[in-house]
Amino acid sequence: MIINNNIPALNTHRQMGINQNAMQNSMEKLSSGLRINRAGDDAAGLAISEKMRAQINGLDQASRNAQDGISLIQTAEGALDETHSILQRMRELSVQSANDTNVEVDREELQKEVDQLSAEITRIAETTEFNTQNLLTGDFEGKFHIGANGNQNIKLSIADMSADALGVAGADGATFTQEVTITQDTSASLTDGTYTVGDVSNYSGAPLDSANIENDAADVTHVMYDSDGNVAATSEDGGESWYAYAATEQDSFSFDGKVKPGDEIEISSSGTVATAKVSVETELASGTYTVSDISDNATYGGDWELGLTDSNGNIVALGATALTGAGASTADPTAVTNWVDVNDTSSSLLTVSANDALSLNDEIVISGEGIDISSQASADKAITTINDAIERVSAERSMLGANQNRLEHTISNLDNSSENLSAAESRIRDVDMAKEMMEMTRANILSQASQSMLAQANQQPQSVLQLLG
Repeated sequence: MIINNNIPALNTHRQMGINQNAMQNSMEKLSSGLRINRAGDDAAGLAISEKMRAQINGLDQASRNAQDGISLIQTAEGALDETHSILQRMRELSVQSANDTNVEVDREELQKEVDQLSAEITRIAETTEFNTQNLLTGDFEGKFHIGANGNQNIKLSIADMSADALGVAGADGATFTQEVTITQDTSASLTDGTYTVGDVSNYSGAPLDSANIENDAADVTHVMYDSDGNVAATSEDGGESWYAYAATEQDSFSFDGKVKPGDEIEISSSGTVATAKVSVETELASGTYTVSDISDNATYGGDWELGLTDSNGNIVALGATALTGAGASTADPTAVTNWVDVNDTSSSLLTVSANDALSLNDEIVISGEGIDISSQASADKAITTINDAIERVSAERSMLGANQNRLEHTISNLDNSSENLSAAESRIRDVDMAKEMMEMTRANILSQASQSMLAQANQQPQSVLQLLG
């Protein structure tokens, strides 16, 4: 008999340790609900389940993204619903004004409401926002990420829904700069008059409201003398809008201003250099454009040309030749062309020529109207224009509705995919509670049995004492 090593006791002790570890593992799984609590539980299963978990989380977030997209669309569509209501009211007023039972004062009151409604359409477009992003100014071009992985996007852009864009308001716009050289101190001016524009093809909507050039005069930067040596002007701050040029050649200058609908256009300067701007952003229509005189001052002769281009870069021109003129001359007679960007995708030619000398202090007013219901004829035209605007808003709302329906189906698909992947991930990672309870019970019984057998194994060496007795 061997007493230094109790082999049965060692074996029993080892088995008891195995059973206790198994019971602890079962308790851990039952308490967490997971079959895989660490990589050692199932290395391959852990790797697979983590990829599935990433996909599930991505799908869930994509579903929330799509829901946010629907919220954005509903915000824009709700604003356009109000725009539709306003346009319907404007159309109703136009139909009312088209009836000759109304007199001029009646139509003036109707026109006031139309003007305010037009302004409200623009205000709605400029103030409709989602998370500080303007939705209806034509600037919104967004992507909704609707997938669990990269580049799973849908794009959405919303057109400009302001009164200008819908053709129910006036004009607003971009810039031009011009330089000329003056060598004359005599004065002349453009004859007041009306200049008629010919047919314009492929343009619709509101006519050009007005294009105005207003001047910020430059300072006189040096003393100027006439041909007899007498002082004509001295350097002075403040920018008066006048000219005093000697009979000898002077430096070139340019003028700077900007278009504001309904304002006057004034080209003037009192010094060497300034810059001029004109901007227009509207759809042109045929009409009558008026050039009216402000005052007589230093002039140049020849045709005056105001050039217009559409959004494709095609020329829409108002007509010019070299500057040669009424008692004046140019140091370098070159054609002068000023360009105004026009918001239209078609191409046409519009020409107006003023063959008298144009004073540098003249007013140029290109006048027209937005929605005008002040007469029976204009009210008839307004009905057609408003019909077009209603159709554009309807088309935009239909587009938004289609995208909303698409996103709703996207959400349904994402939720379904997430559910199926969650079930697959659960089968890999989650514990079967009933089976694990059975395993824990077995391990517990075996652990208790091992403890009992270890006590029996420890009693065996006691029999050696009987041999010694």
